[in-house]
Amino acid sequence: MKLSLYIAKRYLFAKKSRNAINVISAISVAGVTVGTMALITILSVFNGLEDMVRSIFSTSDPEIKITPVAGKVFTPDSLMLKKLASAEGVDVYAMTLEENALLRYDEQQYIATVKGVSLNYAAVTDLDTAMWDGNFILQGENGNPYAVAGLGVANYLGMRLNFISPLAIYIPDRKAKIRGTPDNEFTRKYIFLSGIFAVEQEFDSKYVFLPLDFTRELLDYTDEVSSIEVRMKPGADEKKTQNAIREAMGDGFRVQNRYEQQEIFYKVMKAERLAIFVILSFILIIASFNIIGSLTMLIIEKERDISILKSLGADNRLIKRIFIYEGWMISFIGTIIGLLLGFVLCAAQQHFGIVKLAGESLLIDAYPVRMRLADFFVVAATVLAIGYAAAWYPVHYLSRRQLKDKEKAIK
Repeated sequence: MKLSLYIAKRYLFAKKSRNAINVISAISVAGVTVGTMALITILSVFNGLEDMVRSIFSTSDPEIKITPVAGKVFTPDSLMLKKLASAEGVDVYAMTLEENALLRYDEQQYIATVKGVSLNYAAVTDLDTAMWDGNFILQGENGNPYAVAGLGVANYLGMRLNFISPLAIYIPDRKAKIRGTPDNEFTRKYIFLSGIFAVEQEFDSKYVFLPLDFTRELLDYTDEVSSIEVRMKPGADEKKTQNAIREAMGDGFRVQNRYEQQEIFYKVMKAERLAIFVILSFILIIASFNIIGSLTMLIIEKERDISILKSLGADNRLIKRIFIYEGWMISFIGTIIGLLLGFVLCAAQQHFGIVKLAGESLLIDAYPVRMRLADFFVVAATVLAIGYAAAWYPVHYLSRRQLKDKEKAIK
């Protein structure tokens, strides 16, 4: 093994009689380098985007959400809430009630989702840390209710915290009969804004948060809720907490963690990540054809060396191993350089934000990047496996033909 590796290194770095072999070998290394660097960079960008999305969802989504399997609302009784509060891992919970509504501010109208929440809702999510203006206050010291709107809703309606013009909320009356007058078919209430939050565009353009009791009056409910949102105790095991909540709530409820609440989105991100990895791997396979060409020309050039090695007692296995090592070293050099360049590029993006995001963002202005050690191992293994396959093909067929021709010539 040492002899074959030594000869392979000599063949790789020694000057060839045909300069084209050196050029093709250099192109092979460059192709593997660029492909490896691209793989590391793309995977790191996807990691950064995933972390950014998780950060957004951790602000707006609860750690665990309880919803009814059937129907839009349910009535939690005292025994159910007592079991939930004592379930393993549960720190605090808040009840919510959602419904679509027509919003009107001055002359502007907009359809959004009003979400009534318990007064302790800020203890369940981190929405109070994402305030763009004002504060996350649902009830004043005098007991007056207040609304907290998303920035997208506020911008569309032209709302700001002026406490002069209230926000009008229209909800279809569930119990009203058709009387021919649209005003009689809606329940209408007025409320002032206490704050405007900014999380991400879709969420900001959808929600207006209201006090739960105010929302129940608006919807003509008494004790009904749409969901119960839970924050776990620090260090609590998510799976055990989910199971404990399922046991406390019974079979009629769906208990979801953050991943399950946004399951489709996360699955799409994983599918995109896998698709990009496969596409770049195919590009690496195409780039590895240069290795096949380089080894093919090298085997042809080294016909005389093969004859000498055979005369000295080298077997077919040793000769094949020389050229396989030759091709693998091309892949190895390209892989190492590509990993280093990918690391440098990702580190530069992390610290300097070289590549900017198109448009304006309230969160970041450059592509987020996060490097993971596992990605470096996966990319290195993939590239080296492709390099080995690219080296094996010409060596297996061409060297065998060369060896057979030499054996015939000797006979």
